[in-house]
Amino acid sequence: MTLADLPAGRTEADGGAVVRLLSYNIRSLRDDRRALARVIRACAPDVVCVQEAPRFFRWRKHAAWLARECGLVYVTGGATATGPMILATLRAAVLRAEDVLLPLTPGLHRRGFATAVLGFGPSARLGVVSCHLSLQTDERQAQGRMLLGRLGALGTRHTVAAGDLNERPRGRTFRALAAELQDGWATAPWGGEYTSTPSRPHQRIDAVLASREVEVLGCGVPDGLEGVAARDLLAATDHLPVLAALRVPPEPAL
Repeated sequence: MTLADLPAGRTEADGGAVVRLLSYNIRSLRDDRRALARVIRACAPDVVCVQEAPRFFRWRKHAAWLARECGLVYVTGGATATGPMILATLRAAVLRAEDVLLPLTPGLHRRGFATAVLGFGPSARLGVVSCHLSLQTDERQAQGRMLLGRLGALGTRHTVAAGDLNERPRGRTFRALAAELQDGWATAPWGGEYTSTPSRPHQRIDAVLASREVEVLGCGVPDGLEGVAARDLLAATDHLPVLAALRVPPEPAL
């Protein structure tokens, strides 16, 4: 199996679009950032949902470096969403973007969502949320509910949430999200399953979750696949990425 087995981004004759979306926890660029950029470029994504983006001193400079090295542009997020960030190619028209801060639980790290509505071709629209949920069980469950609410508030028919859920598929929050959305790996498994840790993958805590009318063409970890170097996956960060190909139907004509 190779990256060529996963459909590349394209606009289709009916106005729909195939979108390659990558979700990646990059640990604030604290590891081998050039290896990280090589992994992202090799995956050839149209959209990247980042978690643990740089969010302290000169964070915008670091975000701009990553976007430039990967042939992408900054859309939204980073420090303004306390870590989640969205990057995209110029193929994506940014129709609107917003960073959302979630309620702060005293003693815990504040969380947020990076959100955007992106247009592809003449009539495909995709609402995107990059998320990184809490390590604490009760807070994570509340954030899962807020994530579903935020997807509904985007005002788009087709949506996707991608990120580090800090929970395995049998967990209560993961199951609640998968009851409302399509779990990409469970729907159309491709590549590897486990996202943590790169040196000993044994659990799936990162996911791409799509609304029901989005067609998941394939989703998984590009681990051991031609075109993505194993040494770069080990050096880039402490998570493995999740890559999905999604077919977004055209919006109905008014």
